[in-house]
Formats: sequence, structure tokens, C-alpha cells
Amino acid sequence: MSQFSWQAKSGENGNGDESPKQQPFQRRGQSADAVDELKIKLHQRLIEELDPAKLQGLEQERARDAVVVAAKTLISQEMPGIVGSVRDDLIAAVTDEVLGLGPIEGLIKEPAVSEVMVNAPDEVFYEKEGRLYLSSVRFRDNTHIMRIIERIVAPLGRRVDESSPMVDARLPDGSRVNVILPPVAPKSPTITIRKFQADKMTIEDLIQLGSMTREVAEFFRACVLVRLNIIVSGGTGTGKTTMLNALSSFIPDTERIVTIEDPTELRLQQGHVVSLEARPKSLEGKGEVTQRDLVRNALRMRPDRILVGEVRGAEAFDMMQAMNTGHEGSLGTVHANSPRDALARIENMILMAGLDLPMRAIREQIASAIHLVIQIARLPDGTRRVTKVSEISGMEGEVVTMQDLFRFEQKGVDSDGRVVGQFVTTGIRPTFAPKFEIAGIHLPHDLFSGEQAAV
Repeated sequence: MSQFSWQAKSGENGNGDESPKQQPFQRRGQSADAVDELKIKLHQRLIEELDPAKLQGLEQERARDAVVVAAKTLISQEMPGIVGSVRDDLIAAVTDEVLGLGPIEGLIKEPAVSEVMVNAPDEVFYEKEGRLYLSSVRFRDNTHIMRIIERIVAPLGRRVDESSPMVDARLPDGSRVNVILPPVAPKSPTITIRKFQADKMTIEDLIQLGSMTREVAEFFRACVLVRLNIIVSGGTGTGKTTMLNALSSFIPDTERIVTIEDPTELRLQQGHVVSLEARPKSLEGKGEVTQRDLVRNALRMRPDRILVGEVRGAEAFDMMQAMNTGHEGSLGTVHANSPRDALARIENMILMAGLDLPMRAIREQIASAIHLVIQIARLPDGTRRVTKVSEISGMEGEVVTMQDLFRFEQKGVDSDGRVVGQFVTTGIRPTFAPKFEIAGIHLPHDLFSGEQAAV
């Protein structure tokens, strides 16, 4: 079983509900095809009866009410034999087709579902509590998927076709969408939706979930308060943005914060926050605003702190410059599988800036700019944990030196498949520890003793 194990579920209703028994992949039967025929017929009649332009001008609830009323009327007139729960399900499905994202609308609305993936008309997966499951919802064919894709990208003025087969977009609720069309995806158009979580997890939530111990959380609070530059490192879907959002809660409300993202996901609680968002090229290939443009501009905005949602390109150089020139306390995330890999990634991204700098100069910039790397990972049981906390301690020759302060040690797996382990300290006292005392922050004396931090 791979780390990202998936289970095919029967009895799942498209809203993320699971049956307790794992079932094999189920193909569609005649009854499902018959219901689809009813949906198509009702959908076509609703389009004839309702003016789509008028629906778009209504508030979401009013538009939905209008479609439901029209659907009930048409069913009563032309399909009087359809009653009860079948009638209600048909009305809900057709309403989702007219106003929502069709078959996957129920998954999008389910709070516990964090990601929805359409690989093919009959292969719709979703992520729940860190695990992947095969949903019972289906599209009719590739054309059906394309219609939903057009509904996503059209309001944004984006184009997706054979000449431009890949597009990143965002739903009105902030969820991120990635679309790939044939021939790049030969089998079928694909949709991947990373749902926006309106209720961001706090540090207390992460402690309760076992992502870190309270002692480690207090250490993070101290690091933010003394304005250390921190990078959160991890793979896709490990919770980097969640961690960054939680860390930002420690920033004093008296500071001016500039956030730079693509797309916007952070939800800061401070009163003085300026959010900047990168912009892709228009259909004419103009108007692009990159994260590097925004980082450069942020330096002219008198920020106390700069938060970059994800450092992914040439803006890494400007970010290191900012950290080295009076903008301490900045935070950012990077895709990497270890703290050492995170530094290598940043190094490569600085090279993308096209500057003719010797490698040693780049590494000196990194070593002096970044104080701490927090590594997070998604474990085999789907839980997300801090696995390492590493300090950047300086340079030795051509190498940036690091030392682990905390780490999560996995001991095994229990009978329920849950990872068993503990957070431990390495016994190393960070070189920046005196800053805590100067700031009047008193951490436990045994925090860096090398003893077990928590089970």
C-alpha cells in the first residue's frame, strides 16, 4: 500500500459519506444510465425555460430557488411518475448541473473533503482525512467534464483548449483548480480541486491533532516574536499553508504585514495586512504580474513583515535580499522533502533569477537570511506532522551548515493503522537562544535538554 492509499467506497453518496466495507470499482448499471437520461432531458428543458443571463444576475440562493421551482414544475407536468426521494435527488442533481459543478458539487460542499480529483468520467477521487477514496459519482463522458471546466474558467476570462491545454483557476470560494486537456492528458480532461478551508486551523488545533507538541508550539511562538526568518518546507498537500497561517497568528497586531501569494489563501487576523496576488497573462499574453514583481514592490510598502505563500521561482532572490536588509521576521513556504532539500530548492530558484552570482555568494545569502526551517510531512496514516525543526547555523567552506533542534521519531503503527511516535529534542541549544532572554521570553529550561519532548 502506498503512502497515499486510496479505497473504493460503495454506498458513498457524492457528499463524502463512506460505507464501512471496502468495495471494488463499480461500473455503471442500466438504472444509473436511465437516471442520467432523465437528468439530460430535464436539464435541456430547464435551459429552454430559464434565462441563464437572468440567473447569473441573481444571488446564489435566489437563483437556486428559481431552478428548484422550475424543476419541480417540469417534473410534475412531464414526469408525474417520479416521486419521493428519486424526485428530490433528480432535482438536486439537475440544479447542480445548471448552477454548480455538476456531479462533483456534493463533494465540493462536503466540509470533510479536502481535495477532489477527476481523472476520467468514471474515475472521480476525493481526499478525506489525508486518504484518497474513489467516489461513486460519475460524469457521462468527456464532453460532460468539458462543460464543467468551461463553467469554471469562463467567468475568469481564461482560455483552455488544445492550444492552451493547461490552466490554473480559482472558484468563487477560493478553492484552487487545475485543469489539463487532451492531448496533454490523453485519456480524458482532468480536474483537480484543492478546496479552500474557510476555518483555518489554529496552533491549538494543530496541537490537539498531534501535529506538534505544546512545547514545540511555544518555541515557534518565541521564534516569531523575536523576528526570526522562517521557512516552512513540505511536499504537496502536507499543510504548509495551514502551518504558515497558524504561525502568523503570533505576529503582533501592531505590525504592518504584506502577504504575497498565488493564489490568495492566507487568512490573517491582524488589523494591518496588505494582501497581494500574482496575476497570469491575459488571453492576449499581456498583463502578467509575477510573485517576483510583488516581492520587489512590497519592499516599497514599508512592511514590518513579508509573508510569501509559496516561494517557487526567481522571487527567492528578492526574498533573501529582503530578509537580509531589515525585514526580519519574514515567513514563507517551499516544496521540499527535507530541510536540506529546502535550501537546495531555494538555491536553484535564486539561479532562476538569471544573476551572475558565484555559488558561494548565493549560499552566504541563504545562510544569513534564513534562521529556521520547519519540515512537515503527511504520514502513511494521513496525519500531518512536524517532522523536523532545523536551525541554519552558518557556513563551513562552501556548505551551509544546519542542526536539528526537534524531530518526530516514528516507532511503528498501531492496530488501527495509526502512526505511533514521539517528538524529541536533540539536545542542541540554538545559536539564537539569547534573543529569547533579551526579549523577555522565558522558555522551559529543559526544552533543549535532549530528553523526550512529548509522546
